Amino acid sequence: MTLQQQIRANRFRTAYVVVAFVGLIVVVAAASASFLGRPAAVFLLAGGLAYAVFAWWNAGRMVGALTHARPLEKRDDPELYRLIENVSIAAGLPATPPLYLVDDPAPNAFAAGARPSSVYVGVTSGLRRLMPARELEAVLAHEISHIRNRDVRLMTLAAVLVGAVAMISDIAFRMAFWGGRGRDRNPVQIVSAVVALLLAPLAAVLLQLALSRRREFLADASAAAILNDAEAMALALRRLQLDTSEIAYADRATAHLFIESPTRAIRGPGGFLAGLFQTHPPLAERIEALEQAGGFRLPPA
Repeated sequence: MTLQQQIRANRFRTAYVVVAFVGLIVVVAAASASFLGRPAAVFLLAGGLAYAVFAWWNAGRMVGALTHARPLEKRDDPELYRLIENVSIAAGLPATPPLYLVDDPAPNAFAAGARPSSVYVGVTSGLRRLMPARELEAVLAHEISHIRNRDVRLMTLAAVLVGAVAMISDIAFRMAFWGGRGRDRNPVQIVSAVVALLLAPLAAVLLQLALSRRREFLADASAAAILNDAEAMALALRRLQLDTSEIAYADRATAHLFIESPTRAIRGPGGFLAGLFQTHPPLAERIEALEQAGGFRLPPA
């Protein structure tokens, strides 16, 4: 399967997942109606959707505030801007996205923004210091690939929908125990509604993970194709793999936007279960995929 075929296939899968999100919201609304009555459930659903619209419109600024990212002017780092301009041209973007800087020693990068006019690429100061130009260009190409493949917009939408589902479920559950109408329903209906409200946020997160994990492999491959240098992408990922530092201002809400998970995997007995909820596939698997596609093997670290 060619790279373009993979991108098209991912867009079809995206449509299925978005439909699943819509179905999940309908289930939450129905469960809320069982507890609160139809008028209250409609009001709650309208409030959740209003929040989703607000979060979507302000997604770029919200991510910037959460990560403490600040705009980076071209005069502040002309070499970095030259790299992203070259990558943007090679990727066929109509304009070069602005650069933002996160003052953090941990190496990482992300792309954010729900609309073409608000999308930008963020890099940490640690990434800027750690990466040589060839590997830094590969990291920028990875983030530009997310923008070109429309992943940034999709993952922003997924994050907004996860937040909306969690908010509606939480408020409905709390209202049910503080004067809701659930006592008037039969036991089966009550149990079904409780299960739906408890499991809906978990299901939403799993749908989000179904989107984000697959897209990291595709962005790696797209970056390698843009630069015609799969080895540079693999070297950059290995450099990230060898680093053990964590970003100070990153959490689960923004983790899926980064080139690698900003939160480290949990070791020990709970590691397997925690790994199921990681937003990114292991870096070793991503490096191996690049090696197989490029027909090379990285030398030992």
